[in-house]
Amino acid sequence: MPKIRITKKFRFEAAHALYGYDGKCKNIHGHNYNLFVTVIGVPVSDNSNVKCGMVMDFGDLKKIVNSEVIEKFDHSVIFNKNSPHKELAKNLANDGHKVVMANYQPTIEEMVIDFANKISSKLPDYISLHSLKLEETETSYSEWFAADN
Repeated sequence: MPKIRITKKFRFEAAHALYGYDGKCKNIHGHNYNLFVTVIGVPVSDNSNVKCGMVMDFGDLKKIVNSEVIEKFDHSVIFNKNSPHKELAKNLANDGHKVVMANYQPTIEEMVIDFANKISSKLPDYISLHSLKLEETETSYSEWFAADN
């Protein structure tokens, strides 16, 4: 049976600041992110299986991505944990805001690597993460491909 890729699109909003950056993005600002998650596998061929014909149930993929990415990052402020924003992050969190202290500079390049690690670790053994595309704006995005890594 041939391998097939399926893709599901997710959307979340978040703010971030790029510590040490020499442009406007050093300031706290937000984006409406689009995350395209593509997995690859062989469709289930067992006619007695309720998932027959599917590579993966989109609902199962949604649960993984929501749990690993969307619930953690949606409507959050993302800071590099090594930035001087620690005090601001602490104050925001104490005031009930969702804050993510990342182990990296929160660029779309670093975020897509983080998301790939989080999602691929939760996929069933018979499914592989093929690629991710993370759009930060209508004209700017990063991509991660398993074949490149």
